Amino acid sequence: MDKIVSLAKRRGFIFQSSEIYGGLNGFWDYGPLGVSLKRNVKDAWWRDMVAGHDELATLAGAPSPYEMTGLDCTIIMHPQVWKCSGHFDLFHDWMIDCRESKRRYRYDHLHGRWASHRGKKVFVTTDQSGDEAVPDTVAKAQKFFGLRAKQVDEIEWGGGLESLQAVVAAGVASLADALGPDAAAPGTLTEPREFNLMFETRIGALAGDDDDRAFLRPETAQGIFVNFKNVLDTSRVSVPFGIAQVGKSFRNEITPRNFTFRSREFEQMEIEFFCKP
Repeated sequence: MDKIVSLAKRRGFIFQSSEIYGGLNGFWDYGPLGVSLKRNVKDAWWRDMVAGHDELATLAGAPSPYEMTGLDCTIIMHPQVWKCSGHFDLFHDWMIDCRESKRRYRYDHLHGRWASHRGKKVFVTTDQSGDEAVPDTVAKAQKFFGLRAKQVDEIEWGGGLESLQAVVAAGVASLADALGPDAAAPGTLTEPREFNLMFETRIGALAGDDDDRAFLRPETAQGIFVNFKNVLDTSRVSVPFGIAQVGKSFRNEITPRNFTFRSREFEQMEIEFFCKP
């Protein structure tokens, strides 16, 4: 991934946001070539999905012809939109902190397995996924027990990878038994806490009351839903039809990673279809 980021910067596709001030994690700027590529992708998508759609043709797999139209909604909407959609109450992640490394992790992304060596036992956790997860736990256990590479086979493992959240909930292990992904000793992980993923902002010159609170949209879909009747009344479309939108969305990711694939500000191209129930 580091090679891809470096190449994208050298070729003028994507730069780290605010790089001259140290950068801002989870935010990316598109360079001269990047903005042209992005514009071409958006134009091609809109032309294929909306402008060039044949409303008289029945596509393969579709039960009937359908119409397509578009919207461009505001990034900030009435707070009640997010209350009714469930985002205000449910759009959150359980996060867990490490008192030693000062790192923060998504609770449901931590996995681990029991490791034992000469009477010492610890639940070794990792925030890696896929093929990297098991080797990461081996390396952490080796370091924790103070073993050399040729002594790794002396470690006894108590089964495969399991979710830390699941084993704690089942009472099989406690957070005191867990060795954090970047910790040198067990027992440094805090109790999990809820973090809402919506960016909060304030509206008005004298912001401060809850009545002034608003949010940057975490997705483009809700703008489509709240404008359904407006589109129906003004566009002369009839069910079934689709509404497309291209625009910025914002999610306060606690641990943004994987370049632009998990960032805090990103572009969405979305279609919501409406049909008879």
